[in-house]
Amino acid sequence: MELKKTLIASAILSTMLSACGGSSDSGSTPTNSAPTDITLSSASVDENSAGATIGQLSASDADSGDSFTFSTADDRFVISGNELSLAEGVALNFESESSTQVAVTVTDSANNSFSKTLTINVNDLLDYYNFDSRFGDGTSVSYSGQTARHVLIAELNDYIANELQGELEGGTLTSKADVVAKLKSFYIMTEAYYDEVADLFPVDFMDGTKQTVLRDLSSSHKDLSGKIAGNDATGQHKLWNDGEFAGWGATGSTTPEQLVYTYFDMLGDHAQTYLDGGIRQDLNGDTITSIYLTTDGRDLKQLIQKFLLMAVAYSQGADDYLDSDLEGKGLNSDNVENKDGKGYTALEHTYDEGFGYFGAARDYMDYSVDELSSKGGRDDWQGKHDTDGDGSIDLKSEYNFGQSINAAKRDRGASVATDFHGSAINAFLQGRQIITDAEGNLTEAELTALKAQVAIAVESWEMAIVATVVHYINDTHADLATLTAGSAEFSYSDLAKHWSEMKGFALGLQFNPTMALTDAQFEQLHALMGDMPVIDGDIAGYQAELIQARDLLADAYGIHADNAANW
Repeated sequence: MELKKTLIASAILSTMLSACGGSSDSGSTPTNSAPTDITLSSASVDENSAGATIGQLSASDADSGDSFTFSTADDRFVISGNELSLAEGVALNFESESSTQVAVTVTDSANNSFSKTLTINVNDLLDYYNFDSRFGDGTSVSYSGQTARHVLIAELNDYIANELQGELEGGTLTSKADVVAKLKSFYIMTEAYYDEVADLFPVDFMDGTKQTVLRDLSSSHKDLSGKIAGNDATGQHKLWNDGEFAGWGATGSTTPEQLVYTYFDMLGDHAQTYLDGGIRQDLNGDTITSIYLTTDGRDLKQLIQKFLLMAVAYSQGADDYLDSDLEGKGLNSDNVENKDGKGYTALEHTYDEGFGYFGAARDYMDYSVDELSSKGGRDDWQGKHDTDGDGSIDLKSEYNFGQSINAAKRDRGASVATDFHGSAINAFLQGRQIITDAEGNLTEAELTALKAQVAIAVESWEMAIVATVVHYINDTHADLATLTAGSAEFSYSDLAKHWSEMKGFALGLQFNPTMALTDAQFEQLHALMGDMPVIDGDIAGYQAELIQARDLLADAYGIHADNAANW
């Protein structure tokens, strides 16, 4: 009997040990469950926020206290611990995609894994220059005339650089008169002439453009002469054609248009010398082979291009379309009726035209300063990008012209950080939103807010130009140092280019009615720069004058000393 009780007790104990996992039988070891879900604390990110943190990852698992490792093979994203972020330099764009997906895998301590595709919403910010029409479907944004003038400046520059010499050699141009007439054909067009040539005038300063002839840019008459400072009938804050144009020779000795014709005439003289078999030489006695280089240290190609960017684009933007000194014009335009039956009001169109002269692509904020400067970043974002994916560059929306590029270049090269390009585009966007949101003509408060944004945009635009002038003062000073040192590094063409870019941009500062320089300071600036560089005699004295000019600008515009010295 005692034996039976012992056997029963042993059986019960064995059963209990098995139930409690106390047996050494490997078949009864508990298993670790795989994760069953992945969640993200925040599933949205602002567009254009490169490297931004998105949210914290967490896993669902039946095993309490387990540890997890998260990973993704998507190189647009990085995971640090449980934090999901965009990879360095990666930003998302709402206009391209309002949401995106990323596959994430979680692995537990037992190497069990679970994968899930997460959706990331992209927050739409005010970063793209396009606004819906209040008069129906479609956009209210249009500034084709401004793009046409940017293209005419670019085509003229490309012709001087790459085609003029060939037409002289090939016999297409046989006299100075031929050359001057050809140059003027880019600059001045009667309405009848425009209608005659617009379908034939090629747009070929770059390859792959959507617009291939001038008519593609503007169906109606556009030229440069009609919009150069002094020739526009209304809106100018000075009488540029009546004695108030300064900076080249004595004040009032020429006009903006006459100065352009002076440059054309100088090019014509060079061409005639070439046709006559003459040889022009630089200061070292070397033959000048570029038709646009003078013998006294000037680059006519650069002078023409930079001066036109200022006397047409900057003058029109700062002293006309974005100004508010005339009733019914500029920022005081009507915001009720649709202008000429189009999808915009007069105020919307006027403001957009001012933006058009700044020259930025619609998605300007999507570019890095490296990309705008063509110094790095994505290969297909070097100053232009096929945003709509149609295989060509739309010059009206996908290309960055003129000052919009210079603003980024100066930000990129600043020793002490600046944000000329960012503050300009943000102000342009904020100002346009005020106009779009207004119910009819702007209230006093709305107009005040609009003027504040315009002031920021124009000031940033001007600061970028001033910084560019400082940059070329420094380059010219350095060129002259290599000249006086007799260095093999001295380049006559570089000196001429740098001086002419400096002078061409600096001449245009006077076209802004809110220029920080006084008239006396502006005239002093150009007296120091001169109408040509000093390349023999007292070069050191001229270098000192260039530094005085730089200091004058730095003081007037509050430029940090490190930037003034290093731009």
